[in-house]
Parts: sequence; C-alpha cells; structure tokens
Amino acid sequence: MSRAPLNPADWQPWIDHVCAAVEVDPGAVDMAAIHDLSGQVARDFTRPMAPVATHIWGLGGGTEQARDAVAAAAVDAGAAPADAES
Repeated sequence: MSRAPLNPADWQPWIDHVCAAVEVDPGAVDMAAIHDLSGQVARDFTRPMAPVATHIWGLGGGTEQARDAVAAAAVDAGAAPADAES
C-alpha cells in the first residue's frame, strides 16, 4: 500500500505550534528527511525502531552526517529480535 505524498504546507502550522512549545526553530525541521530516514529504517531494519532512529538523529545534531551515520548503524546493527513487529 502506498501513501499519498505529504504536502509540507499542510503540516507547517502543526510543526510551528509544536516547535514553539519546546522553543525550537521550525526552520530546522526537515520533514522530508525525517520521513526518508524513518522509512529507510522501517524497510531495512524494523518499523518500531524508525521513530527511535529519527530521535537519535536529532540528538546527534540533526546534521546530514549524523543522519547518514544513524541510517548506516541501524542496518549494521544486525537482525531485529525475532518477536519484533515489522
């Protein structure tokens, strides 16, 4: 099943609101990159770790270099536990 593409403009008010609550610059939120990383981890490792990977990326500074390192490490980590949901 394929999802319709997200229109960032539709979600910007929500992003602005949530960013204001934690005093984060909404311009620092790259929705497409976040979705790309979470999708890659869900496909190449396991779905439950996708949001965790994006959180780790943020903790790592949110840079492109940190994103690439998280994506590579997620796949290099080995197989997901046998009882993990995909």
